[in-house]
Amino acid sequence: MKKISLLLLFVIGLFANAQVTSNRFIYQLTIKPKKDSTRMEKVMAVLDITDKKSLYQDYTLIAQDSILKIKIEDMKKTKQFKDFSKEIAMPKFSYKITKDYPDMTETYSETIMNGMSPIQLAYKDNPKFDWKISNEKQKIGEYNTQKATTSFGGRNWNAWFSNDIPLQDGPYKFHGLPGLIVKIEDADKNYSWELKGNKKVNDFQEVSYAEKFRPGGIGSLVEVSREKFDKTFGEYKKDPFASVRQQIPANMMGQKIPGMDKTVGEMIKDQDKMLKDFYNSNDNPIELPSTSTTTK
Repeated sequence: MKKISLLLLFVIGLFANAQVTSNRFIYQLTIKPKKDSTRMEKVMAVLDITDKKSLYQDYTLIAQDSILKIKIEDMKKTKQFKDFSKEIAMPKFSYKITKDYPDMTETYSETIMNGMSPIQLAYKDNPKFDWKISNEKQKIGEYNTQKATTSFGGRNWNAWFSNDIPLQDGPYKFHGLPGLIVKIEDADKNYSWELKGNKKVNDFQEVSYAEKFRPGGIGSLVEVSREKFDKTFGEYKKDPFASVRQQIPANMMGQKIPGMDKTVGEMIKDQDKMLKDFYNSNDNPIELPSTSTTTK
């Protein structure tokens, strides 16, 4: 009996420590961040697909994980705080979208500060895409693709999917075609994704090293309605560090941070400005505000 119990624990341990493998698809996302400007920006986004779900996010921090790890481990050894935020490229967008297989229920999340602790503010979504598949075909990079169109978020979209990759997924919230979406853009070309590469990741981690190192980690998931999400996140963007300032004693704000020529108050002010600039850099969302709805 004891041998059976030990064997059972061993098998459970194997499953608990099993590595998750991801098929990683890297897209180049071209954005028009300002409605009244012709300026376009490019960023790499990533769609990781496992057997249970997919995860879409900005690729910027993930691509710098090894650099961040070296710098942070060095900081731990020296016990000297260093502000290397200016050395690290910041993402263009901070949200994440997971799609649970096979029903494709989506979770859209943003990390916000709730006092001194981060939380993942999230809402569930289940958009229904009325795809119209045409006979038009096109070679995009190495992929043979076919065209499909749909309307979503107040925009008309043109997509090219590939039957060569039998995964009914795509960047952002898009899914439901009989092959992976290789390219998709709205009719006015405010947003355009194009697949640039793919690889297998044998030890897939949903959370980047930078997020793990952040004080409080990734924080707990707090799921709310879409309406409450939009209201809460809208208020947060106006004053991201409001709840942080409320929890820091006034006498601490003037204290110097070890290893830096800044006070706690100055550091918070800098971080607050950085986040406000980040959120204000885009007034042209993928989903137009008047059309942002969730299927209950």
